[in-house]
Amino acid sequence: MSTSTKIANKPALVVGIALILVAILTAYDASTMNIRSGYGVGPNATSYLVAGILAILGFSHLPVALKRMDGDVPSADWKAVGLVGLALASLIICIAMGGGFVLGSALLFAFTARAFGRTRFIADFAIGVVIGFLIFLLFNKLLSLSLPVGPLERLF
Repeated sequence: MSTSTKIANKPALVVGIALILVAILTAYDASTMNIRSGYGVGPNATSYLVAGILAILGFSHLPVALKRMDGDVPSADWKAVGLVGLALASLIICIAMGGGFVLGSALLFAFTARAFGRTRFIADFAIGVVIGFLIFLLFNKLLSLSLPVGPLERLF
């Protein structure tokens, strides 16, 4: 006879609340943007879209978090959480120190892949460089929007 207790899913609750808070912050940031033109879709439209998606994800976590479950809730994989944090920090630091968007994106991709269990960092980094270049070219050449430039981007 097993003795299982009913418990709420606290990690899902924390993630849901965090997503809702980031959605509020993103919407607030979009509302304070200085918009120069008064026609068409403004630059804050994407921020509002991201805020909406984050809010939907956050509110979607709440029913799961508050639902009573039989058995134990799996504990968080803090190593993976730390690697995703390292991935985000590497992107921010790389851009801040002049490494550019492509290098920062490649690091972000490689560390995030590692957080999900992949062990081929060099291959993932190379994939990240290719994806980063494609995104850079899309934004800079096709959309005429500038992304942070580093040594790799100067080649184009």
